[in-house]
Amino acid sequence: MMTRQRRGGARVVAVAAAGMLLAGCGSSGTEAGKEPDPKPSASVRQAGESAEPSGTPDPEKPEESEKPGKPEETTEPGALPSAYEFTPDPARVPKNAAEARRLTRNAALGESDWSAGMVKATPYESGGTWPVLADTCVWSRTALPAGVLDRFTRRLDVPAQGGKGRVQGAVTVTVHRTEAGAEREIKDTVQESFRCPAQELGGGQRLSGLMSLQYDPKDVRNADASLFEAGKYSGPGSDGVQDYVWSKSRIGTVTTAVSVKGAKGYQTVDLMRIAAEGGAKVLYRVELELK
Repeated sequence: MMTRQRRGGARVVAVAAAGMLLAGCGSSGTEAGKEPDPKPSASVRQAGESAEPSGTPDPEKPEESEKPGKPEETTEPGALPSAYEFTPDPARVPKNAAEARRLTRNAALGESDWSAGMVKATPYESGGTWPVLADTCVWSRTALPAGVLDRFTRRLDVPAQGGKGRVQGAVTVTVHRTEAGAEREIKDTVQESFRCPAQELGGGQRLSGLMSLQYDPKDVRNADASLFEAGKYSGPGSDGVQDYVWSKSRIGTVTTAVSVKGAKGYQTVDLMRIAAEGGAKVLYRVELELK
């Protein structure tokens, strides 16, 4: 038990520092995604501001900070949101496969949507199947489960140039029938990396040293839930073992996933910026589909 606890603690520490960039993606227009905050209306005090109220407190009235369950707020322009408050319009939430396919195609990033210079990969699009990680830690695909309306992926790469290799990116959008089903996907994903820190993707592709972390909901400002995963990737054309980052988020019944497989000349922080940009943009597009 002690060995497992130590390993789990090491995973959290190792991933937490790397993942914070993705946890806040979309919360500020100055982040890698360069996207406006989808829900800028809610706010909290900015870092470094005093939490003390101005003026003299009334001894007959309890201070606001002493009232349980009421978070501090400020209306000062530019303040960060205290929590994610977006609520999908029930009329816009997909209720059948056709509506789900329309959302996934509209929300998934295309060639001109992610980052300047990215190009279509081969294959470019795929969908209609569900990935399954066997006890042998080998991935396979099956038909969509009854609780999933659609799952769609687009692949976009940063071409090899300037002595650097080709970075492989992918964006996946999945629509579940219920929020509980979408949340279960998030929970299962975290467990998969603990169960299988090394995974076979097929076609000679391999992931190793995987570490996952699901963020505390209070730290997520552009989704209902988010997680981050990091590790190593190797496969045909990878020029050895490279860094690998992956994030998954949920808005209502919809989950989004962004993966980036590294290449020669790229550091983990470079991949994180690419993933953060893609993650912020696809979440914003999901909101547009659901509002």
